Amino acid sequence: MSNARHLLKMKLAPWALLVVAMAWGWAFVIMKDAIARQSVNNFLFTRFSVAALVMLIIRPQVVKLFTRELLLRAATAGSFLGAGYIFQTLGLDRTGAAITGFVTGLYIVLTPLFAWLILKEKINRFTWICIGIATIGLGLLSIHGLTIGFGEILVFCSAIFYALHIIALSRWSSGRDTYAMTVIQLAMCALLSGLASIPQGYSLPPDSGVWGVVIFTAVFATVIAFIVQTWAQAHMSPTKVAVILTMEVVFAAIFAIIFGGESLTLQSALGGILVVSAMYLIVIKESK
Repeated sequence: MSNARHLLKMKLAPWALLVVAMAWGWAFVIMKDAIARQSVNNFLFTRFSVAALVMLIIRPQVVKLFTRELLLRAATAGSFLGAGYIFQTLGLDRTGAAITGFVTGLYIVLTPLFAWLILKEKINRFTWICIGIATIGLGLLSIHGLTIGFGEILVFCSAIFYALHIIALSRWSSGRDTYAMTVIQLAMCALLSGLASIPQGYSLPPDSGVWGVVIFTAVFATVIAFIVQTWAQAHMSPTKVAVILTMEVVFAAIFAIIFGGESLTLQSALGGILVVSAMYLIVIKESK
């Protein structure tokens, strides 16, 4: 029975992660306006603090599960995640949103490299082909004239931290309480973005519109998304996770076209098709 249950979880995990990518793609679109009205680190601090607080209110007894080992591992994973957000945000401030999406998406290439170096996980040729297809797709979706400046370097640092976060969860999430792991990760993100807010000082969201975005991103794009990601990673390889999560850029593009008034170009359409194809191939291949 336990084997059948594990097989079911392995089948469900990719689709659960796809929903996470969709939530992040939507968050990317609605956050643009909010970040124009509140400093990014202030926004991130409020978002992650609300998310951690909501989780503690829903299940206060989770504190009893905070063993020294779980605290250490979840805090390390949370540090990678928090650093990823901060570097991405600092880069976004110095470069365009489209190129930020592409350079961040390079964690798809870094994850299998780290999986090979750290987890000693062999990556076969078929997987590398899928990674190549997805990377070309990301480029077509995001790049409209390429210059490498300080902003892009900062965003590339965020891609390194996101890849390390995926590797950390793959190594540590199995056999540990998903809820407890998620609370600590989000608390670490709040702590790091709070520290990053110190130079400018902290101010609350300025209006109900920004508060609305904070609540949505805290509950759907943070609490639910990271619970699902932490759970899914106990049942999937880190490389497969990275390929599926690149769908965030595709969903961001779709939502920007539907709700943000952006136009669909042939280049964007081709890019989206390549990313979707890579995700489909890697999911179908592994489930077989």
